[in-house]
Amino acid sequence: MKIYVPMDSAAKALGADAVAEAIRDEAEARGITAQIVRNGTRGMVWLEPLVEVETPEGRMAWGPMTPADAHRLFDAAEDDPKALGLTEELEWMRRQTRLTFARCGVIDPLSLEEYEAHGGLKGLRRALAMKGEEIVDEVKYSGLRGRGGAGFPTGIKWDTVRLAHADRKYIVCNADEGDSGTFADRMIMEGDPFSLIEGMAIAGLATGATHGFVYLRSEYPDAIAVMNAAVKIARDAGVLGGDVLGSGRAFDMEIRVGAGAYVCGEETSLLNSLEGKRGVVRAKPPLPALEGAFGKPTVVNNVISLATVPVIFEHGAQYYADFGLGRSKGTIPVQIAGNVARGGLFETAFGMPLGELVDDIAGGTATGRPVKAVQIGGPLGAYFPRSKFDTPFGYEEFDGQGGLIGHAGLVVFDDSADMLGMARFAMEFCAVESCGKCTPCRIGAVRGVETIDRIARGDADAAGLLTDLCETMKDGSLCALGGFTPYPVMSALTHFPDDFATSKEAAE
Repeated sequence: MKIYVPMDSAAKALGADAVAEAIRDEAEARGITAQIVRNGTRGMVWLEPLVEVETPEGRMAWGPMTPADAHRLFDAAEDDPKALGLTEELEWMRRQTRLTFARCGVIDPLSLEEYEAHGGLKGLRRALAMKGEEIVDEVKYSGLRGRGGAGFPTGIKWDTVRLAHADRKYIVCNADEGDSGTFADRMIMEGDPFSLIEGMAIAGLATGATHGFVYLRSEYPDAIAVMNAAVKIARDAGVLGGDVLGSGRAFDMEIRVGAGAYVCGEETSLLNSLEGKRGVVRAKPPLPALEGAFGKPTVVNNVISLATVPVIFEHGAQYYADFGLGRSKGTIPVQIAGNVARGGLFETAFGMPLGELVDDIAGGTATGRPVKAVQIGGPLGAYFPRSKFDTPFGYEEFDGQGGLIGHAGLVVFDDSADMLGMARFAMEFCAVESCGKCTPCRIGAVRGVETIDRIARGDADAAGLLTDLCETMKDGSLCALGGFTPYPVMSALTHFPDDFATSKEAAE
């Protein structure tokens, strides 16, 4: 009897370790031989710990489980409220297009054999038979864009590094997932780490880089442990090292742990931290693609960007490009959080309207109150009111509505949310997290908090000052922290004027 209990951080926080132990004890007490596999999560966080039992019909889901529920797995499932049916038949799973996350929650994350049995390493083997230019062209044709926020075409970045002349080049994975409401990077590293390793190796083959780094935030101890173990397994199996899969070509990698500064999610700050320096923004030019880590040409890509590369090489660029909307090709792992009935990760092709994700997939608010706003793209993303819920999920489509997809995290608020308070939080967040490199971010955020407080006290002139300040920050900041802070502030002011007016009336 094979039973799957997630070792994902979210599942563990909800008691998965205790559930696994209780299931083991129950099986022993009944004299049943049970193999307990600690897998990744299927992404249905509201059902965690979600336990699966392998049956001839497929894997049956049970959840959310507690240690006291362990007996249910061995009793009749009829009419048991914790018995959910076949996992793949659950509505949340059926409605997804799982490409990047196809293996996450399905396999033992540290079994290279299971990884290969589910299509792993096919992409790397194909890439080993290609020239660097051919690999880059494949990525270009797929339409893959950076999933870390900027949406820059991945193939163009790779080509810049490929064409650069240097004695050494690097692949750097940005795993400093600091945006509120985002957890896709962590999920893939904990649930399918070899996909990231394979993607980085393909990037190395494409660009001539022979070494890679995963810059992983210290707040992710489980991901750090899994990634370190996976790198060792891959190296011992010849997937990494001086002779990748017997090809005579070299690529190796290591895990570097950051201290948790939000600004180190910006690529040049990350590179400084990676080198052991203070995490502050570098002025551009030069671009990291020409002078990045240790002054050498460097690809800096997000976890999901790199973990998606094996999908492209396993199935072909056209297969991947056939999904999506306009210039937003492929799929996007939408992370649903905040005040929602069903929170978790939902991978879908670009193009699904925001309202469908919030009202249908997420099931509206957990409180049952009306949805007031959704913040997309982390703490620096714009607040979208219900009037914008018909916006299709795509880079250009969101940009046209004054927002950004960012890392594709959705944080939902009900009608009790104070949007003036949320705008203040965004400014204060910027003031606290600023590295201090540029004046608009260092000084502007502090003045912004003061100006929002003036609005709260009923100062009629402060709203105009806030607008001017936001324009200065947006145009003058060196990185996304100062440049994007105006998005949540101005969207709150624009779309929810009553919240600001209410504060003024209360002050009077």
